Amino acid sequence: MAFAIEVPGEAVPLSPEQVYLALQSAGSSHQLQIQTGTQQLQAWETQRGYYTLLQAVFLDKSLPSEVRYLAIIQLKNGIDKYWRKAAINALSKEEKAEIRSHLIQGGLDEPNASLALQNALVVSKVVRVEYPLDWPDVLQNLIKVLRTAHQSNQLQLRRGMMIMLQVIKELSTARLRSSQTSLQSITPEIVFLLNEIYTEKVAYWMAFLNGNGDDEGGAMDAMENSLYALKTLRRLLIVGYEYPNHSSDVQQFWELSQHQFGQFLEMVTHEPPALFSPAKEIVEKHLAQFSKLHVQMSSIHPAAFALLPSSLELVRAYWGLAAKFGEFYGSETQDFNAKSLENDDSKDKRPVMEKLCLKGLTLIRACIKMVFQPAQSFKYKTAEVKAEQAEGVALIKSQLLTDELVSQMASVIVSKFFIFRQADLNAWEEDQDEWEIKEEGTGDGWEFEVRPCAEKLFMDLVLNFKKLLFDSLLSFFQQAAKTNEASVVTKDAVYTAMGLSASMIFQSFDFNSFLESTLVNDVQQTGPGCKVLRRRLAILIGQWVPISISEQNRVLVYQMFLHMLNPEDEINDYVVRVTAARQLKNAIDDTMFGVENFVPYAANTLARLIGLVQEVENTDTKMAILDTIRIIAVRMEEHIEPFADQIVSVLPHLWESSGEEHLLKQAILTLICTLVSSMGEKSQRYNSLVLPFIQGAVAPGSEMQIYLLEEALDLWSTILGQAPQPASTEVLTLIESLFSLLEIGSDNLRVVLSIVDSYVSLAPQAMLADAIRPRLMGCMANLLGTKRREMAGQVTTIVENMIRAAAEFGGDSGVALIARDLYDCGYTEKIFAGLRDAWEAHQTTGPSRRYPKLDDVVETDYFTILARFSLSDPNVLISIMSSVGDAAEIWRWLSTEWFRHFDSMANIDHQKLSCLALTRLLELPLPMMSIILERLQDYFAMWTSVISEMMTGRDDLGDNLIWQVGELTATEGESPEIYRKRLHGYKDPVHSVHTFVFVKEILSKVVAACGGEEAFQREFASNVDKDVLLGFQNLGTQVNNDPQAFWQT
Repeated sequence: MAFAIEVPGEAVPLSPEQVYLALQSAGSSHQLQIQTGTQQLQAWETQRGYYTLLQAVFLDKSLPSEVRYLAIIQLKNGIDKYWRKAAINALSKEEKAEIRSHLIQGGLDEPNASLALQNALVVSKVVRVEYPLDWPDVLQNLIKVLRTAHQSNQLQLRRGMMIMLQVIKELSTARLRSSQTSLQSITPEIVFLLNEIYTEKVAYWMAFLNGNGDDEGGAMDAMENSLYALKTLRRLLIVGYEYPNHSSDVQQFWELSQHQFGQFLEMVTHEPPALFSPAKEIVEKHLAQFSKLHVQMSSIHPAAFALLPSSLELVRAYWGLAAKFGEFYGSETQDFNAKSLENDDSKDKRPVMEKLCLKGLTLIRACIKMVFQPAQSFKYKTAEVKAEQAEGVALIKSQLLTDELVSQMASVIVSKFFIFRQADLNAWEEDQDEWEIKEEGTGDGWEFEVRPCAEKLFMDLVLNFKKLLFDSLLSFFQQAAKTNEASVVTKDAVYTAMGLSASMIFQSFDFNSFLESTLVNDVQQTGPGCKVLRRRLAILIGQWVPISISEQNRVLVYQMFLHMLNPEDEINDYVVRVTAARQLKNAIDDTMFGVENFVPYAANTLARLIGLVQEVENTDTKMAILDTIRIIAVRMEEHIEPFADQIVSVLPHLWESSGEEHLLKQAILTLICTLVSSMGEKSQRYNSLVLPFIQGAVAPGSEMQIYLLEEALDLWSTILGQAPQPASTEVLTLIESLFSLLEIGSDNLRVVLSIVDSYVSLAPQAMLADAIRPRLMGCMANLLGTKRREMAGQVTTIVENMIRAAAEFGGDSGVALIARDLYDCGYTEKIFAGLRDAWEAHQTTGPSRRYPKLDDVVETDYFTILARFSLSDPNVLISIMSSVGDAAEIWRWLSTEWFRHFDSMANIDHQKLSCLALTRLLELPLPMMSIILERLQDYFAMWTSVISEMMTGRDDLGDNLIWQVGELTATEGESPEIYRKRLHGYKDPVHSVHTFVFVKEILSKVVAACGGEEAFQREFASNVDKDVLLGFQNLGTQVNNDPQAFWQT
């Protein structure tokens, strides 16, 4: 039936027929009908009754299954979005109740398994939200259904088991304590019933398989039902009990699981085969569920696992299975001929044995963790529980992890599981890129592959049983060092163990001699399988170099890696060379790296790495090789310069060919950043190539900005740090890009502000230009209220440096321009508003006392800006005050707060800056001078405090903050920016003006302006506290040993 809705979706009335037609249209094979139907369904999502009608469509078995399937999917999606009470457009209570009333029964009678599964998922999602508060009896209802259907209706039993499984799976993820407690309260009843069903169904199909019966269909139904029951029981035994070992039902089923594990394993591994598909696959699934139960119990309830019946025997049985599997896991007689691998099917043999072996190794790892790395918990435990857990650990340690078993496990792992299988070599030949990535993979890959899991287990054994395994491993490795007759795969296994145990045996095993006598010969071997050995040698050396390698053998290591990177050697296939490239990073990135040893091999090594990075196609592999090149650049520092051209020459092509692979672009930018940092000023020759990368990455709205902004900013900052003065036009062109970055803000704002400060230092005149300066001050005003302390300090530093630059290049008029810009953009207003609030807050006392909005650090920043203006030109500060209000009135409250704040200035540099700035205000003519002298006592106290601090600890009575001329000499390895900032600091009055002399000169002028000594004493000094004046007087005595007035000395 063709159907298309011509009117807008909202205009179509909601009715059963229209819902059916929309679902039919959405499931059509015609794109227009799919789009129209989908839009209509979306339009109805928030209408009352829509989801009830979807359920009605699903329940109508006369409708096409495709339409019913789409209906139940839409219902499931709607529950995710609208079922919770807090959801926008949430379903009404009435509609929820109507849907709930049909959920379970609708699934029980559904003959289609796919539809039944989707309905079961719907039930589980509803239960997850509503149990136990709004649907408290759902589990009891399911129990009743299973009890009734157990003997009467096998379809309903299977569907009920399916629903119960999905519900328990969903509830097992609950984290609220109330949900966990509710599930645990009903778990014993569910477990009892499922155990009964499971036992009966297993007995039924076991009898059939043993020849007692001819109802094959009934046996297959029983197998599926027992599997459902087992899947549910497995989860309930883990999440349904606080202490599973305390439950007799759990103990009973635990013993049953072990007994049947052995039975089922015999059935699927019997030779000749006793079972065939599909029965064999279902029995294997039973085994998989048992193994998951055992592993999860050991990891989630370790103490319970140790104390459950026969658990130790279970672990030993798993190890026996693993050891048996190891007998045919690897082979020492591999065929390395690629043609012979084409028909190899060993990777498909006995997959269930491999899965169970993997679970067994994982189980043993969990047992070792119980003893040596027990899980920590904040949960309260009674003394009895603690004693029980200690008993479980003691059992594992004393009765399971015996010396004999540990030694046997280490031996089997090395001799069996570390050996390559024919299937591994097959995979190597089929897809070298994929194989190399898989083998290199880290993370949780060990949970899915036998060899990685065996490596993890071996490391656990080596770490926790050092004394036991030390002598045997050392003897094993020393024996290997004396023979050259071992097969390639055997050597690969031995070297795997040697690498993993390096940190344990390095003090007793002479790896340097082994390198010289054996590994050098091994790396030169040719013939079948030698590529396997070379790959392992690269890994082994990468593991040992950071731990133990002599200075003279480092040269040997570099030669070996250069040999393994040689593409002309046919043994060095793709895997060998990529592995060598990865492991070279470990050999280079070592604290004992000496650049003089590596330089002779740098050119060829880098050439081969660069050739390899262009050869590989996988992005992650390219990034790994680029990272090795980056580490070489980091370690070689300025010595990388002769080789930088060949590195940089390939980067544009890599950039262009990377397409949408932004991670690769990140790696390229990071590499360039390292080169610039290592080469210093010599890196400027790459600006024409590199700066367009930055321009594209920081362009507003570009896709690259999303992915590359952080790396681009780091590179930009590094380039500015190494840029000499005067700055190039290319570098200055990027200034315009700063404003969009300052406006949008981001997590990278700290770096952006650092770049702005670098530009102020590098090109102050460019930053003072009319096209830049006002906009920059506006951006600083917007950032003035930032809560992040580090960025607030950066904003202050930028404004400070702009004021100083204006004073240097524009004099008083330049400073006035900055002041006007700050006033126009509201910066000044914010400063005075914040300081006024602080002053008012500090006037309050007692119960009415309030705290200022500014913290002390921010207030210091505000006074720092005012101090810079005053120190440059006092008239500018008065002008700023006048623009805000009456200058005299503002001075009275501002000076009160400024002098009060001195004790809160943690940095002595800020105290001296404010001291110099406030002192310069005394240069102002009358009548402003008279108003300022009203605070003369505060001035005397400030001078006494700051000058004393400047002279503390000095015999020459100099100034502690004055930098010596000798400190201006550029040091070796110092970047141009660091040197610029040191020069900038030297020119700062804080570091070039002697506080004592400065105050003396200005105060002498003030005395003269007041009419002389007598007039100054009468009009102003007489109002100063005698103790304050005496402390001030002592400064003159301290300096000149003369009791006359300070300003007369």
